[in-house]
Amino acid sequence: MLNIVLFGAPGAGKGTQSDLLVAKYNLNHISTGDLLRKEIADQTELGKRIKSIMDSGSLVSDDIVVEMIDKAIASDKQGILFDGFPRNVAQAETLDKLMAKHGRRLTCMVSLDVPREELIRRMLERAKISGRSDDNEETIKNRLKEYENKTLPVAAYYEAQGKHIKINGEGKIEDISANIVAAIEKL
Repeated sequence: MLNIVLFGAPGAGKGTQSDLLVAKYNLNHISTGDLLRKEIADQTELGKRIKSIMDSGSLVSDDIVVEMIDKAIASDKQGILFDGFPRNVAQAETLDKLMAKHGRRLTCMVSLDVPREELIRRMLERAKISGRSDDNEETIKNRLKEYENKTLPVAAYYEAQGKHIKINGEGKIEDISANIVAAIEKL
């Protein structure tokens, strides 16, 4: 059973590649961003707190995210693609513990590598189409700074376990997808 973390900076193409990987391998797609945005859309009390945090470009607390992830692992029967989690080394350690708690292990972490300038361009373009309130230039720069300071070290964590696969995230969507699939198939 495949259990994959799809990793990369905001705007790297995780959402696009997630859809393709979920379809190819029949995985349960766990996107923390989607889970959090659902809370916001449902206008729950938690959703209101999350919206304020996300609008500032900061990360939502680990406690909230871990609770959602634990439930997702417990209910999964087909394999999981994690998109947007883990976001820091503490969450990566927690994910390993949660997987072990449910008798599972992470297969690999696929990292989409995209230059900073391209990330900003992509997110500004996405903002024109999606209207997401967290896609404005100031918030984008805050999100990238958060990613570089807190999230990027997760790659080294999985590298030390021999689970990190780095993929060039620039180019045609289908070429990037083919490169990801080829790397996973080697496992």
